Amino acid sequence: MAVYDLEEQEQLDELKTWWKMYGNLVTAAVAAVALAAVSWQGWNWYQRNQAVQAASIYAGIERAASARDVKQVRQLAGELIDKFPRTTYAAMGALLSGKVQVETNDPKNAQAQLQWAADNAKDDALRDLARLRLAAILLDDKAYDAALKPLSGDVSPAFAARFSELKGDVLASQDKKAEAKTAYEAAVAALEKQEKETSPGQHRAYHDVLQSKLDSLGSAK
Repeated sequence: MAVYDLEEQEQLDELKTWWKMYGNLVTAAVAAVALAAVSWQGWNWYQRNQAVQAASIYAGIERAASARDVKQVRQLAGELIDKFPRTTYAAMGALLSGKVQVETNDPKNAQAQLQWAADNAKDDALRDLARLRLAAILLDDKAYDAALKPLSGDVSPAFAARFSELKGDVLASQDKKAEAKTAYEAAVAALEKQEKETSPGQHRAYHDVLQSKLDSLGSAK
């Protein structure tokens, strides 16, 4: 029994020595892990809370849009952008607000909303949709050079045909027929590529629209 007690005491002494050497490090490591876990949970809660609040404001924008309350749409969209700019709802709100402003003949406010979405949307599809709508407004306003800017740069495949088509529309409005023809041809090529990857012939009506625009240019060079 005495031998056992002696061995036990030696082990205890070794443990005490080890703890003196590494105890603070172990304590710090455990605290760091615990803090990281708490921080992660806190961040997730914060993100969920932000999304819930943003979703509530966006729902208000939808209701205001249905009621044709343009002022309320604009105010709520501004609140959503100011308070929750990193959420997807902010870009969605800007897009919906821009659409309402266009429908109520307020292109300037629509441009501001769509420009924000084009610059800040995290989702590629939302960003490209904002760029497309912004370019369309600028084309209607006969701001041709400005309309080409949001149409430049990379674009997701789903919007490639639309971007090239609208670019063709802008160039055709500038009487740059050869360049417009190139843009329309690019739109046709993008549409055909998209159809190969989805359902052939699915966009026949749209293909006919593009072809009619090409035909209207004749043999432009």
